[in-house]
Amino acid sequence: MEEARIGLVGYKFMGKAHSNAYLTAPKFFDCPLKPVMKAICGREEAGVKAAADNFGWESYETDWKKLVERDDVDAIDISAPSIVHRDIAVAAAENGKHIFCEKPLAFTAAEGEEMLAAVEKAGVRHMMGFNYRRVPALGLAKRLIEEGRIGRVFHVRCTYLQDWLVDPGFPMNWRLRKAVAGSGAHGDLNAHLIDTAHFLVGPMTQVVGMSETFIKERPAEGSSDGLTATAGEGTEKVELDDATLFLTRFESGALGSFEATRFATGRKNHNRIEINGSDGSLVFCFERMNELEYFSRNDDDHARGFRTILATESNHPYMSAWWPPGHIIGYEHTFVHEVYDLLCCIAKEKDCSPNFRDGLAVQYVLEAVDRSIDEGKWVDVPKGK
Repeated sequence: MEEARIGLVGYKFMGKAHSNAYLTAPKFFDCPLKPVMKAICGREEAGVKAAADNFGWESYETDWKKLVERDDVDAIDISAPSIVHRDIAVAAAENGKHIFCEKPLAFTAAEGEEMLAAVEKAGVRHMMGFNYRRVPALGLAKRLIEEGRIGRVFHVRCTYLQDWLVDPGFPMNWRLRKAVAGSGAHGDLNAHLIDTAHFLVGPMTQVVGMSETFIKERPAEGSSDGLTATAGEGTEKVELDDATLFLTRFESGALGSFEATRFATGRKNHNRIEINGSDGSLVFCFERMNELEYFSRNDDDHARGFRTILATESNHPYMSAWWPPGHIIGYEHTFVHEVYDLLCCIAKEKDCSPNFRDGLAVQYVLEAVDRSIDEGKWVDVPKGK
């Protein structure tokens, strides 16, 4: 079997998820290429070396510039903060590497446009890390919408609720610094909601938003990993939003509402979307990721009601590779599905979905919401280039 030699930038939260995916994908899926874990990269040598040893990467680097120039690497996986996405992606494309990039695509839409231009000029495959598209239940939702099962879509109602910042004693970390993260709950959580809505319903035309930073100063950062942290000495000013909400109009005529917050006490990863149509409705919540709720007006009056579909049958997306019906899968499997699709696209020389163009479409919405908040009015979402 031919190989795809992988170089991964980032070894913490997403680095772990992606490393596991490269290990797992060829064990369950009939991958057209064998992923070879050539090198993992991170700034802290002790940490990245430990990650390489733990997940079986052949080597490690502490400078991404060296990684993208290596002749023994075919594809670069960017799981580092968005502040470095543009630089890594452009350099990788110029070195002829295929690219898998975590969301959001870039720090700004302008950077995203540079990234898209670079990969298209180089002719390399490029994929965005919107892993929720790879949940079988959401794949089923898309199929039902395309089959006309819920008719004309009227409403799209999205919420992404977390609570890990409710405690004012939780220390600062990179996700709260504008120079590193660019955006708070908006870019982190609304990015996922926007892409899911694009995937299921289509593009947006106008937005109006509001945001708030509830805790404006936090203990200084000592150390952090994922959504955990320990405090250092002193305090730091919080530079980003704790919550951002917005309304939107879709190109199809549907109306949408979006809420992303890290202050929903009791909610850990409540990523939910409800779609109401003329003939029915669909509801998905990631906290019950194997289930899809479906209501149909075409049912007999006496039998109407929301039904819960357990999306584990082998005819649901990706499920034929896993377990017998009724045996559920988890969060980590979405990344395995991404890796499988990436390998197929590289092998068949076909466009990935979602790709940098989809990532840029999300970036346009994110920035339109920010502009709306600054200007206090509805604004148009750019159509892109």
